[in-house]
Amino acid sequence: MYTRKNQRNLTRTEKRRLVDAILELKRSGRYDEFVRIHGQYYVTDAEERQRAAHMTPSFFPWHRKFLLEFERALQAVDSGVSVPYWDWTTDNTPAASLWADDFLGGDGRTGDRKVMTGPFAHANGKWNIETRVSDNRFLTRNFGNGPADPLTLPTKADVAEALRDPLYDSAPWDSTVTRGFRNKIEGWEGNGGERWLNHNRVHRWVGGLMLGGTSPNDPVFWLHHAFMDLLWDRWQKAHPKSGYLPRNKLPASDPQAGRVFTLNDPMPPWNVSPSTLLDHSRLYRYV
Repeated sequence: MYTRKNQRNLTRTEKRRLVDAILELKRSGRYDEFVRIHGQYYVTDAEERQRAAHMTPSFFPWHRKFLLEFERALQAVDSGVSVPYWDWTTDNTPAASLWADDFLGGDGRTGDRKVMTGPFAHANGKWNIETRVSDNRFLTRNFGNGPADPLTLPTKADVAEALRDPLYDSAPWDSTVTRGFRNKIEGWEGNGGERWLNHNRVHRWVGGLMLGGTSPNDPVFWLHHAFMDLLWDRWQKAHPKSGYLPRNKLPASDPQAGRVFTLNDPMPPWNVSPSTLLDHSRLYRYV
């Protein structure tokens, strides 16, 4: 049993150890394997194949397993390290502690959005972007997307609205769903047609390499998804009589049959089902 802490409560030593472990995974090539996995399983509604990671009910269990695998890789480097979470409803400005020079570094510079500060700045020679959609080999960010297209981080009220929904997910089990906790947090579409809610809005607020399937290129990805995992935990505790949906195999006539993962369907690439990932209490706890 270990703990995952709020990033704002990390000591200087805890920050340094986490950064050092991440940099060692990067040096060994292991980090980029995680980036490639996420890119491979970022499958949209429009694609006629299985969706395990996004726009799907298994968004939460898939990312829980993904985060656990990353955390185990970190702990193979330093057994005392765990992934902290970023509560962006509170630490919601570029001045927040996670963007400090001794942790994740700050925003990208004007123009090419290249991150110039912190241990993941390209100038330090330890963070080359290998799996990418452009020719740039450096980390980029664009906090709030600038004055031309300003964006704010989600609020406590936004999260509370999602947590109040007692339904986990609903048909058609994709990005268009307006009922259920899963898509209200994943954030593809709201009841009023709003887009980029909660999880998605955070990716867009950070900008740069946090956009798209290879978003783990930015180490803040892990802190963001640790908070996603914590919110799922809070929803489960708030609605103990609710559970993962869909539970049973979808009929062959359902357009989503074979494309989304029901409770006991094994999810790639680990061949584990959502049912095995509903409870984390024997592995870690949040403080």
